[in-house]
Amino acid sequence: MAYIYRFIENQILSLSKMFPVVMLTGARQVGKTTILKHMMKNLKIKSFVSLDDINERSLAINDPKLFLETHPYPLIIDEFQYAPNLLPYIKMTVDDLRFKNLNDSTIKCDGIYYLTGSQKFLSMKNITESLAGRVGIQDMLPLSKREIYAYDNIFFNIEKVDVQKYEKSKCDTIIKIFENIFLGGYPELIERKIEKESFFSAYVKTYIERDIRSLIKIKDEIKFNNFLIDIAARTGQELNYNSIANDVEVSIPTIKEWISILYNSGIIYLLYPYYENTIKRIVKRPKVYFLDTGLATYLTRYPSADVLMKSSYAGAIFETYIISEIIKSHLNNGKSLGNFYYYRDNSKNEIDLLYEINGTLYPIEIKKSSNPTKSFIKSFNVINDTKKRQGNGMVICQYDHIMPIDKNNLSFPASFI
Repeated sequence: MAYIYRFIENQILSLSKMFPVVMLTGARQVGKTTILKHMMKNLKIKSFVSLDDINERSLAINDPKLFLETHPYPLIIDEFQYAPNLLPYIKMTVDDLRFKNLNDSTIKCDGIYYLTGSQKFLSMKNITESLAGRVGIQDMLPLSKREIYAYDNIFFNIEKVDVQKYEKSKCDTIIKIFENIFLGGYPELIERKIEKESFFSAYVKTYIERDIRSLIKIKDEIKFNNFLIDIAARTGQELNYNSIANDVEVSIPTIKEWISILYNSGIIYLLYPYYENTIKRIVKRPKVYFLDTGLATYLTRYPSADVLMKSSYAGAIFETYIISEIIKSHLNNGKSLGNFYYYRDNSKNEIDLLYEINGTLYPIEIKKSSNPTKSFIKSFNVINDTKKRQGNGMVICQYDHIMPIDKNNLSFPASFI
């Protein structure tokens, strides 16, 4: 099985030179273990151990000191959240090496331990408390379109669009884009060409039985599965807890808990609205996006890309695809996601994505259309009501090349993301 090069490798290398511990988080099957195993030579890693192995897990839990002595560093500890009690012993090892480094600079004290975890909120809580200042943390998502097709790693920079970088980019047809949307980006599905239905059926079963059961007591797994389907059908929409609770027939606190689990296990992304006290009548609920469109279309039971493309779901899943690809571009290039927002008010002004950089808001509208018009950017003027400056805007759509809409805004082909 051929390895697909992951753009995030550079970020892992950078973190390994700055921190003694590198933590890689992400949903199951996004490729965390594969990428670290692939990088073992470059990172000079000596050994690998997975806590999925019940014997290794038992040793790590019952005798963490012996566990670390048994496995020489630099070491990959896969699914380390099963033994969070390892963290104090990792800290002691790291601090001891740092102390020795003060007297002997040949003693290496960076890139000592590499941890992976698919339960982000437990992993992050434990690791930030135990290894503050000693750990570099990197999120990982499924394959981006540019990784799947081995394109150049062009960072999607709305602040300054370098048109020349995209001149050699291939402009896909709408059918091809929806084929990408339908399949999604889980590496095993792409690399091994497993049948989609079989892959995701096993994936959802494993996710519920292993990750969810270890976090909460689910009284009714059917209701949780119905909840997954309901959220997938709502991708690209505002998060309405009352409506979801009514659909699934569980309480609102339960829905909030389940949303938190999906978010922290890398299944969904919550895009929060841009908010200022000076703006009245603004919507304050986050929008929910699945981070893999293949999983979303599996849960919503679309049988093919063609049926999906012609459905009422097409606009929402197209928007989800673009948002997820932009998120991947930022993570793969070491950029923060903290400056992403959307805008909607009660006067029906909407902007799909706002990106704030240095006090400037850059608006993005996402349309399945291949005919960009000025009507698509009419809401951009609401930025003038904020305390921020308005930057150049963009309409991401099906038009086949980069083209100005007016002097401040341009259309951008979806397949260039």
